Amino acid sequence: MTSSPATEPTQHSGPPGTATPADLAERWSLTLGTPYEGGSCSFTARAWRADGTPAVLKISDPHREAAGEATALRLWNGHHAARLYENDGFALLIERCDPGTHLDDLVTGAALLRELWITPPAGTGLETLADVTAEWADLVETRMDTHRPGFDPGLVALGVKLLRELPASASRDVLLHGDFNPGNVLAAQREPWLAIDPKPMTGDPAYDPWPLIEQTEDDHTLADRFTIAAETLGETPHRLTAWALARTVESALWCVSEDDLDDAAEEMATARELADLL
Repeated sequence: MTSSPATEPTQHSGPPGTATPADLAERWSLTLGTPYEGGSCSFTARAWRADGTPAVLKISDPHREAAGEATALRLWNGHHAARLYENDGFALLIERCDPGTHLDDLVTGAALLRELWITPPAGTGLETLADVTAEWADLVETRMDTHRPGFDPGLVALGVKLLRELPASASRDVLLHGDFNPGNVLAAQREPWLAIDPKPMTGDPAYDPWPLIEQTEDDHTLADRFTIAAETLGETPHRLTAWALARTVESALWCVSEDDLDDAAEEMATARELADLL
């Protein structure tokens, strides 16, 4: 993820209502390089600070999930997460991860995630998991009634019940990453691995591991992956599975609302597998 500095800041337009990369380069004394490819909700580009420190300029489309990213990075303060150098609303300047390869090991990822689960101080302004999942539960029911996708109503009802009830039975509240998938953990030099791109909330830690468990490519069965992650995280496989089911049902109905019926069907097949594990 490194390249030679450009001699002049490249000109790119940022999302509506935000400072442009050129504006931020001038304000933060940056030299900008080439943008990274991909990413549907943000502009990211290589950057160098005035002292030559490599960094990444990230300008997100203003949206709810990105609103707390700077807060989370500031709270972690570089502890197993990329450092935050500057921020202005949805524009962030963050530490660059080099070589930046994605994580491919479940135990390593789980161990890092556990380190991110700090007790949040009062007044962070971050949303609570309980509030978010209560809203999701209402949306799932509304989408079932509106779109009538033909899903197993009992399975959907179980997902809704878990979305509403799991937060209240949590043993503790922590700072959640919110999107802890293998692509959001990158190899680095300051530490072996650093987390990036949080969509943070505060609440039950057992919510966080599902994307890591689902997307890590290995030869273990799904049940074994829950057991391995639970042992590393100090959680129970049952609770991790329950949150996975709740999240998957919500995801399936979101896909329905986006008219993505193939992905919705795949999500419900996964939800059935998770329900069988429970």
